[in-house]
Amino acid sequence: MKITSLVSLTLLLTLALSSCSNLTPFTQRLYDENAWSKSELESIQFYVSEDLVLERQLRDGDTKITSGKIIMRDGRRIERVVIPKGTPGVLLDMPREDRFMIGFESNNDEAYIRFGPNPKTGNQYVVLAKDWSRGRGKVIYDGREFTIFSNDQAARLLVDLKKTKDRDVNSRVAKGRKID
Repeated sequence: MKITSLVSLTLLLTLALSSCSNLTPFTQRLYDENAWSKSELESIQFYVSEDLVLERQLRDGDTKITSGKIIMRDGRRIERVVIPKGTPGVLLDMPREDRFMIGFESNNDEAYIRFGPNPKTGNQYVVLAKDWSRGRGKVIYDGREFTIFSNDQAARLLVDLKKTKDRDVNSRVAKGRKID
C-alpha cells in the first residue's frame, strides 16, 4: 500500500513539473507584439519565477496581520509572507501601461507585488522595489512596507505561452463549395 502511494505521488509530481516546463518570462516585447488590453491581461495566468519572502517588524500595538506568519528573530516579532516559486498570480491593476500589480492571494486585492520591464534583463517584467541591495528591497504589500528578499532580485513574471497563445485562436473549418 505504501509503495502504491509513493508511486502515485512521484507520478503526480512528475506531471506537475512537466506542466511547468512551458513557462516563459513575460517581456515587454511579448506584451507589445500581442497588444493585449487590460481585460485580456486579466485573463492571463502569471507565475513568479523565484521564491519571494516579505518581512516586516511588528511594533507594539500592531494588531493587523496579513496572511503571513509571526516569527521571533533576535527577540523581535516579525511578520513573514512567503510567495513560493511557481505561485500563480493575476493582474489586479495597471497604474501605468508598463506597471502590473500582481496579486498572489485569493481573498485580498490589496496584497500585490508590482512588476515592470527591466532593460538589464531584456525587458522581462521583474519585481519593482525601492532600494535594492544584496537581494533585499522595500515594497508596499497590503498597505504596509515590507522588506522583500529574493535569491535573485530580478524575480520575474512567467506565463504559460502555449496556453496564452491557445486563448487567442479563433478558428473555423471550411465546409467546401460546390458548383450549382
